[in-house]
Amino acid sequence: MTAGFNIIAVGQGGRLEYEAVLLAASLRFSDPGFAGKLFIAEPQPGPKWTADPRMTDEVKAVLISLGATILPFESRAFGSSYPYGNKIEALDALPDEPFLFLDTDTLITGPLSAIPFDFAKPSASMRREGTWPVIELYGPGYAQTWKSLYDRFGLDFSSSLDLTQPDEYWQRYLYFNAGWFFHESPQKFGNRLLSYAKSIRDNPPDEIICQELNPWLDQVTLPLVIHSFGGGRPGPELAPLDGPATCHYRALPLLYAKESDHAVAVLEEVAKDRAVRPTLRDWPAIKAMVYQNQGRKARALFDRENLPHREQAIRNTLKREGFWLR
Repeated sequence: MTAGFNIIAVGQGGRLEYEAVLLAASLRFSDPGFAGKLFIAEPQPGPKWTADPRMTDEVKAVLISLGATILPFESRAFGSSYPYGNKIEALDALPDEPFLFLDTDTLITGPLSAIPFDFAKPSASMRREGTWPVIELYGPGYAQTWKSLYDRFGLDFSSSLDLTQPDEYWQRYLYFNAGWFFHESPQKFGNRLLSYAKSIRDNPPDEIICQELNPWLDQVTLPLVIHSFGGGRPGPELAPLDGPATCHYRALPLLYAKESDHAVAVLEEVAKDRAVRPTLRDWPAIKAMVYQNQGRKARALFDRENLPHREQAIRNTLKREGFWLR
């Protein structure tokens, strides 16, 4: 069993605050013995935000009743121009204890406390597609693009490679989904993540001048930081993440289309809880998908044993049939 650690997710006004309620309720349901703290980090109003990013008082009260701690933080580098930067800037507000970051659109489906984390060796989710970089004809390839970033921060590029994958194939290069990551020190990890991200954003190497960094900046920076702390790809001991212990669903229609029967059962059981149902009903996606049974109808459109290779095809089907809700 892993000793106690903290979980952090970002709560913000709108969809994310309802996802935070679902995350907190599913943690209590699926891992009642969790010994750490759940922090819901909340960006505060300031010059980096064009509107108030805070959650409603009703949602915050529900989160607190579920055992969460609301963690205010200031946005000094990102804000409205890059909301994904919340996950970077929020880390500095955490107690400097081992942490697991989870994207708010994550459902806890099993005991996180049973996973044998080695917090000294950070890692992150491999549930990703080859979204970055986009290789242009006559432009730099994968190796040249990624090496420019490792060189920027004085990191050893060659030791990051998966040599079982072919040269110039995207999976040869260290690349994560930023839906979960962990380390022993949120201060050290967060400071380096922020420093690297600002350097890449403000002064990109020539090799990535033509590459899109919005929304990919966090996922471009994350492997560099993980490698710098001696971490890397997750081993089999972390298989419960993106497996029986967590489901990073990203959108409720995708959960119904793609995910396991167990994940759907946990979603529907948690959403029935009288402590959260009155609040969750204000979220149009869960009202339609769960309470009005549209999710089961969307699920019937797909064969989980034979899903399209590209997620975009799933999204297109959901949109065409009128089931795409966020």
